[in-house]
This record gives sequence, structure tokens and C-alpha cells, in this order.
Amino acid sequence: MTQDITQGPVEVAVAVSDVATVVRADNAGMMTLDGTNTWVLRAPGASRSVVVDPGPDDAAHLDAVLEAAGEVAVVLYTHWHGDHTDAIDTMLARTGAPARARDAAWCRDAGTLADGEVVEVDGLRVEVVHTPGHTGDSICLLVEADGALLTGDTILGRGTTIIAHPDGALGPYLTSLDRIGEVVSSGRATQFYPAHGPVLPDANGVVDFYRTHRLERLDQVRAAVADGAVTAREVVERVYAEVDESLWPAAERSVEAQLEYLRGEA
Repeated sequence: MTQDITQGPVEVAVAVSDVATVVRADNAGMMTLDGTNTWVLRAPGASRSVVVDPGPDDAAHLDAVLEAAGEVAVVLYTHWHGDHTDAIDTMLARTGAPARARDAAWCRDAGTLADGEVVEVDGLRVEVVHTPGHTGDSICLLVEADGALLTGDTILGRGTTIIAHPDGALGPYLTSLDRIGEVVSSGRATQFYPAHGPVLPDANGVVDFYRTHRLERLDQVRAAVADGAVTAREVVERVYAEVDESLWPAAERSVEAQLEYLRGEA
């Protein structure tokens, strides 16, 4: 049974496998769930590690990450949102390790990550899978030794992710879900290591759930528009009526992405 990494205190390193350790940041919230999961990846017996999404610029969290990581060879970022990237310059100062991401704005002392590139560190292989949609620069990271895909915010450990217009886009997101599904169906990944929430051991079932949810929401938006809704707010009032109103601003941005997608269908 896969360990629920959201249980127990934050800022404590939890070994998920012989390769992967997670440290959960103390930044729980509506958009971050239990907090940002910082992943530390290291081949068994190796001295150097790869750190993924060091998260908030919080000294206690970074202390815990670096205690687990030891010597850091490189820091990777799944996308640009601040709960993943705020510590970028502190990590560079503390470790000297280059930072790499899909977008050059989030690279330090190194180039951007290319789709399909394999980052190798002391026997560890991490493959970059470009999965835009949640953001334009979103990536997943395949750790084939664990049969695991680090999904960033593209797939969360609980619930579903936000696709916030204008950086978020539904068309690319649906294509990214298809690509993730191909990685899973090929047998290269059987579980997901998300950036928020617990590990997901049934990768195939999760992809199916995400795709079904997106298409159902899209049908609901179509119906709301056919019923006379014009603005994103009017759609939210119909489609997200059961959702706490504190979440409606985020829902509006997601609806904007869906409306943009539907305009492309017209």
C-alpha cells in the first residue's frame, strides 16, 4: 500500500521509495491542499541528488529539504507558480546547484529543459515530459526506476487542478492528459508523485477520472452558454453553484479557459 505522505507533521522528510523522498512545506491552503511537496530524487547509494520544486522561501522547509538532499546536483521546476519557485534564488545561494525549468525565466546557471530530455545524475535518470495546460510551461518528470511520474500541478493528489486563463489553456491540457495516458499505458509509469496531496498508486484510473471530469465540466459550460450565460461569472453561477463562493474567482478563470476552448470549436 502506498504511504499517504500528507499524514504527519510538515517539513519532515518521508521516504516514498529507495529513490524518492518528499518534504511537505508548511503552506497549506485552498490552492496548495496540504502544502507543496518538494521531491528529492537520488539513485540508491549515490551521493548527489535532484531536488524538484523546493517551494516557498521558508528557512525551516529548506533546511529539511537540504538535510534530506545532501549534495544537490540540480534543482528542477515543474512550472512557474510561486508555491514552487519562490525559493529559487535561496536554493542557488545555499547549494550552488543550477536551476532548470521549461521557461528560461526560471533557470539559473543552466539552460531550459527540452521535451524528452533525460537528466542524469549518478545513475538516476529523470525524463522531461512537456505537459502544458495548467500553465504554458508545465512539465512532468518521469522516474522510470520507480515507475512514477512527478506530475507537478498537472495532476493533483486529491481533487482536480485549476486551468486558469490566460496562461492556462484547456486544449493543450487535454492533449497533455492524452500524453500522460500514453506514458501510463506503455507501462513506464504506474503511479503519480504530485506536487500537492498524496501519492496516487492507480495512474491509469486517475487519468481516466481527470479526462472524464474535464469533458463533463465542458458539457456543463456548453449547456450554460446555450441557456443564455454570456460571462464567465454567469457560467460559474450555474455550473459551480454547489462550490463555496470563496472559490468562485478561481472557477471564473477556469471557465474563461473553457470558453476560449469553445470559441475555438465554433
